[in-house]
Amino acid sequence: MTMKHRAIVLPATCVAAIACLAAGASSESIAAEEPTYANPVIDEIGPADPCVLAYKGKYYLYPTGDNRSYHVYYSTDLVDWTKGPKVFQPGETNVWAPDVFHDPKDGQFYLYYTVNKRIGVAVAPRPDATFADRATLFTGAIDAHMFCDSDGKYFLYYVQLPGFRICVQPMETPLLKKGKPTEIIRPTEPWERKRGAVTEGPWMLKHDGTYYLLYSGTGASSLDYAIGYATATSPTGPFVKHADNPIVSRGNGALGPGHGCVVEDGRGNLWSVYHQQKDGTRPWNRFLCIDPLWFDKQGVLHGKATRGGTQPAPAALSRQRTPAAKSSSK
Repeated sequence: MTMKHRAIVLPATCVAAIACLAAGASSESIAAEEPTYANPVIDEIGPADPCVLAYKGKYYLYPTGDNRSYHVYYSTDLVDWTKGPKVFQPGETNVWAPDVFHDPKDGQFYLYYTVNKRIGVAVAPRPDATFADRATLFTGAIDAHMFCDSDGKYFLYYVQLPGFRICVQPMETPLLKKGKPTEIIRPTEPWERKRGAVTEGPWMLKHDGTYYLLYSGTGASSLDYAIGYATATSPTGPFVKHADNPIVSRGNGALGPGHGCVVEDGRGNLWSVYHQQKDGTRPWNRFLCIDPLWFDKQGVLHGKATRGGTQPAPAALSRQRTPAAKSSSK
């Protein structure tokens, strides 16, 4: 006995409904697979003042750590980090706020370190190698940051004490000064003076021909530490502070966000890597966080600080596209 299979013809409305259900299920599956993160991304208490460098498909993060040395951390997505080796130990205490710069001209890596309110520079052939001390650049100073402009000129930003004045030093090379430094901002605004008069932690961005100097204001040990920026048409200024500073401040569970860096993810989106205070039980109770930064159509820079709840994660790096730590564009 042979059985015949009959084709079942569904009305067009049913076919459309099934297609919509399938599409919805597919969209839900895709959405469910989108990566997320929650701050802190490094919950170890202590790391702060981070600098992140992207190199050959990997991020290298250098924070303030044990007060005596610097370690490097590795990641491909800014979320999952592995602690690597110690890369520099100057033999003193009060070792803070590292900045690592990869020079496209000579291929070397330059570590600008602060130790006992003195800024020096050390050099290594790889981002995870041991850095060799080369020179002292400034005394009575902290928080160096090297910026290489699109024309290849070097500028070293740092904080001069007393007074927490952010200055810029033109550089002939990553090791040699060129001319004299210029003071560009100092603590003048109420938010910068709320828990001590401080402007520190400089980081330079260039966007559509404008220079954006990000910095942190008021005492770093306070829950009111926050991030603002100033703009100029030249890397040496004059700089004008943004009228709506701070752009990142405490709120919604985030406490004392500040002193970080800016880096691109695998899709070219900007991310701030910075520290927060865990709580108010003691000073310097800090851990590391990430959150997006973005420019609007008017060129205004925006940011936020989050704690806890999940957020859409950065796009991971690939070896085919490795952005530099975001300092210069256009």
